[in-house]
Amino acid sequence: MFRRRPNPRSLTYISEKSEFQGDLHVEGNLRVDGIIHGNVEVRGDLEVSQTGLIEGPELRAVNLIVHGVVKARVVAEGRLTLSRSARLEGDVNATSLDIEAGSYYVGYITTTDTKALPGTGKLPELISHHNESVPR
Repeated sequence: MFRRRPNPRSLTYISEKSEFQGDLHVEGNLRVDGIIHGNVEVRGDLEVSQTGLIEGPELRAVNLIVHGVVKARVVAEGRLTLSRSARLEGDVNATSLDIEAGSYYVGYITTTDTKALPGTGKLPELISHHNESVPR
């Protein structure tokens, strides 16, 4: 009878002592202090705290901040931020990246940022010094 519109500012919270198994779809934002096993799709922003863990085939969010552990293929429509305590294992497709020193990452990264360096069409040439002696 009444249809509720999703509030993009709403927050779903998985607490530190909670564990969720299965596919999770969230219309707003999500903060994970606990454990999630499965696919995760967030139509807003996602934050994984230092106590949080997400393990599954795929994780999708607009912006993603990781302080804890993620073991999944990651698709971030916006920015992916890995703090110094972050541990990420999986391939990443994001518009932009922010990786702090000390974070751990294993996988491939693809960025989809449309800001490309202008091409000059010419590649730099190496200067050959065949006749110069090299000290040994």
